[in-house]
Amino acid sequence: MDFGIVLQNDPPAARVVDLARQAEDQGFDYVWTFDSHLLWQEPFVIYPAILAATQRVIVGPMVTNPATRDSTVLASMFATLNDTYGNRTICGIGRGDSAVRTLHGRPASLATLRESVAVIKDLGNSREADVNGSPVRFAWSHGSQLDVWVAAYGPRALTLAGEVGDGYILQLADPDIAAWMIGAVREAAEAAGRDPEALKFCVAAPAYVGDDKPHMRDQVRWFGGMVGNHVAEIVARYGADPSGGAHIPAALTDYIEGRKGYDYAEHGRAGNTHAEFVPDDVVDRFCLVGTPDEHIARLKELEALGCDQFAVYLQHDGKEETLRAYGETIIPAMQGHPVAAG
Repeated sequence: MDFGIVLQNDPPAARVVDLARQAEDQGFDYVWTFDSHLLWQEPFVIYPAILAATQRVIVGPMVTNPATRDSTVLASMFATLNDTYGNRTICGIGRGDSAVRTLHGRPASLATLRESVAVIKDLGNSREADVNGSPVRFAWSHGSQLDVWVAAYGPRALTLAGEVGDGYILQLADPDIAAWMIGAVREAAEAAGRDPEALKFCVAAPAYVGDDKPHMRDQVRWFGGMVGNHVAEIVARYGADPSGGAHIPAALTDYIEGRKGYDYAEHGRAGNTHAEFVPDDVVDRFCLVGTPDEHIARLKELEALGCDQFAVYLQHDGKEETLRAYGETIIPAMQGHPVAAG
């Protein structure tokens, strides 16, 4: 299993770069960031600084979207970074949430997302792409390599991820829900004539290592509120128990009954006042909180389901401590290496 971190681009950018460098030192393989330009600083300005300050981590957005980002511009930015720093970028993409909602816009349609993935994959891999019915390519790009991983929750989006994505991003760490969603993506890939085993699966969720569970839960409760935005949209579209093979697990939908609203000004923030409806058991299922042994046990469950990467949302007050615990104990245990003492 690979490991990543997910950072917000809060100023100063030097702090983001420093956390990325610490993550590489602790054995992490990926550095992801939010992409929501009204709430945080511009990620594609910060990525070059991260790449220059590190040697091997792969960087990219978790996640960008085709509603606020032109697909050809996205592909050009990735191809340029790859040309400058080696092939060390990845594109996580979805329909759009906070970047769109804060502009009072709407997420992109699945058709637009599908088209965007195709354009970014072709241009980002130095190939010709079809754009508005015409062939285009970057004459200056040679040998760029870029994977595009699709983030999704709903049945139709999961199908799209299996049909066109190089990988799938699931933003919660509940093994039961992960089993259903990973299974749906694999089924869609196989139905499309693709090898389902060739897809990569990334589970991303807050992780906090320590002993004070009440405090840790309060620090990551915001995540249940963030996920609730997506779940509420799915339930509105499909119903909590829809017919026609689009069943949504009750484990995913039941908890949003107490949801009363959401303020994107607190998006992804510890202490988010719009996440009070999220109960402790949902926090424990969606996130990883507890001792290193508890983290390892959950990660082994996820690995058995086919998870290739676990990405740690690091939005809490124990960033360095959690990075250190993963580097010294959890990552070595998951990769079969001796665990550091002390």
